[in-house]
Amino acid sequence: MNMVETGNLAAAGLRGELKRREPMAHHVSWRAGGAARTAYFPADLDDLIAFLRSLPAAEPVLMTGLGSNLLVRDGGLRGTVIFTQRALREVRLDHLGVLGGGIYAEAGAASPKVARFAALNELAGAEFLTGIPGTVGGALAMNAGCYGGETWNIVAHVHTVDRAGKRRVRTPEEYEIDYRHVQLKAEGPHPSEEWFLAAVFNLKRGSGAESRAKITELLKRRIAAQPLNEPNAGSVFRNPQGDYAARLIEACGLKGHAIGGAMISDKHANFIVNRGAARGADIEALILLVERSVKEKFGVALEREVRIVGES
Repeated sequence: MNMVETGNLAAAGLRGELKRREPMAHHVSWRAGGAARTAYFPADLDDLIAFLRSLPAAEPVLMTGLGSNLLVRDGGLRGTVIFTQRALREVRLDHLGVLGGGIYAEAGAASPKVARFAALNELAGAEFLTGIPGTVGGALAMNAGCYGGETWNIVAHVHTVDRAGKRRVRTPEEYEIDYRHVQLKAEGPHPSEEWFLAAVFNLKRGSGAESRAKITELLKRRIAAQPLNEPNAGSVFRNPQGDYAARLIEACGLKGHAIGGAMISDKHANFIVNRGAARGADIEALILLVERSVKEKFGVALEREVRIVGES
């Protein structure tokens, strides 16, 4: 048993916070689900890398930020969850030029923060990020998008780290990128497990006032269309080509349908809300019901935007 496993962080040269049996309901936007066997809150980037190097090679690792597209089953997680939002939250200008420039944003920074920062610095093209409730790391991992924008359309390059703590700088050409899909192109038979540390977004010079006005308008649209007053994980399903998941779900008569403490929102059918006491099992049951109903009625196999992890 190594020093991290025994909780002796100082002896291992670590400065972060280690917790056992940490309730994941405190850290995911659905406010439901079981506990993580081990949770680590790194002090900064160097501490995160040191912690990764200290873990046994076989230890399952889940890297997460605000947990805005994550459902944890009620049996919890057997491995280690690393939370990035405290350690990796820097947002700054990067190589600003006459025509535009970059914004360096770490994986734990909230996406709306990047949108506001860009507007304050007279850079245009990142306004859509205000509609993405999670972190930069999550937006990179799933090519999050809304209101006509997608994350990887503005990515110049990304910084990553693997299980051994090795850092890399990668370009979009090194990934397979599609609608709500990002995957590192294979590098031999055993590609490394990597996580995003940061991205540099390439933006154009614009009007800060116009960008701020657009952000305000997008926020109004979001408030009007989405159930933001109840715990949820954003859109549960990807929109199938040429259609909308919400339309298909509503056409199945499922809008407002509830199982336990979870309900398909009566405001937006592609949202599942926690009405106060939902279990992970309630939410997952609704997800499975939607998938089955839409497949039976329309022959469409909906694909999930949310990730389901843990033990039943």
